[in-house]
Formats: sequence, C-alpha cells, structure tokens
Amino acid sequence: MDFLEYLDRPGVRTLTANGDTFWIYDPDHDLPPQRQMPFATVVTSDAYDTASDLDRPGVERLNLGLSKADYLRLFPTPPDGVDHTALDVLMPHPVYAPQYWICVVSPSAGTLRQLEPLVDAAYEFAVRKYRNHRNR
Repeated sequence: MDFLEYLDRPGVRTLTANGDTFWIYDPDHDLPPQRQMPFATVVTSDAYDTASDLDRPGVERLNLGLSKADYLRLFPTPPDGVDHTALDVLMPHPVYAPQYWICVVSPSAGTLRQLEPLVDAAYEFAVRKYRNHRNR
C-alpha cells in the first residue's frame, strides 16, 4: 500500500493546494475553515517555511500533529542542533514543534513503515479533538 493511502482514514478529507496535501478529520464535511486543522501534511516547497530547504528537487516533508504525550515520548527534551534539511530523519517540526508536530524530510520506505504507529496516533488525536469540540 502507498503510504499516502495509509493516511486516508474514515472521516478524513484530503485537500491539496500548490502541490501540498493536507489530511483533515472532518467526517461531516462541515468544519468551518478556522477549525480545519490537519493531522498530517506533505509539503513540497518553501512556501510555508524555509527551514527544510524543500525547494530542492524531489524533496518533500511529511508532518504529523501529535498529542503532547506522544510527542514527549519521542522528544522528552528538545534535541540540540536539529538539521531540518536532513533527509529521512524523524525530528521536531521546524515551526510547529511547540504545538507537538514532528516531521521527516523525504522519508524512505522503511521510515514510512516505522511512522505508521505515529500516523495512527495523530489520527486518533484528531478524532478525539473533533469529538471533544462537538460535545461542547
């Protein structure tokens, strides 16, 4: 199975813009734009930030939004000297790490397989946030 297909889950809308892809949990397709926060993205250019030098040919970055607990299991303390241009390395997101996002620039097939539990966790967190918002 293609990894991008692995991101497609029940209740998920996939949006694309300018070569980037966003996976949003919105089972009723009724979230207002300000609530359409993706749980996963693949970005292909430096349009949002330049930290990973995504304008290099064939380079893209997979980003996942985790719960605080899941993020801190990976990075209990902020790593020193993160090279956000490094390929195939799991690291805190260059901009959204304070919101518990992680990323991998141009992940290999092996790394993508290792990321599957983190995708599951990001999806489950998005479902939980959606349900909590609906129950308010």
